[in-house]
Amino acid sequence: MKTNSFIKKTLLIISIISTSSYALESKKMTVYKSPFCGCCTAWTDIMKKKGFDITVIKTNEMNDIKKKVGVKSKFSSCHTAIIDGYFIEGHVDYSAIKKLLKEKPKNVVGIAVPGMPLGSPGMEQNNIKHKYNVISIKKDGSTSIYEKH
Repeated sequence: MKTNSFIKKTLLIISIISTSSYALESKKMTVYKSPFCGCCTAWTDIMKKKGFDITVIKTNEMNDIKKKVGVKSKFSSCHTAIIDGYFIEGHVDYSAIKKLLKEKPKNVVGIAVPGMPLGSPGMEQNNIKHKYNVISIKKDGSTSIYEKH
């Protein structure tokens, strides 16, 4: 009888863990990118492999998209993604997106990796890795370092 109860509890725990993990990683993400940017495609492919359900919208109006979602030029990069009401600007690491979706900070509008740092996801080149930060942008316009890489 104790073995049967233990098995049921174990299966329940496994079910809860796998469901919450799946729920996080199967989120729908819309990525806006230039039709000609290869690094944006590389980043998108990485996020697809992590389990995100991605819709890509190729556009030449990236500045308008960034302005509409609130990305200031100093945080700008080559592509902009939207997920769960947050913007993801540029070559943001999966770990930061996962953290954002798990924590769901109410005062944050998005996270960004300004520019295109070598070694960031989608910008891999000959084992070169520059240090960079993922920046969180708050509703009041203030910022902070969200993750260091």
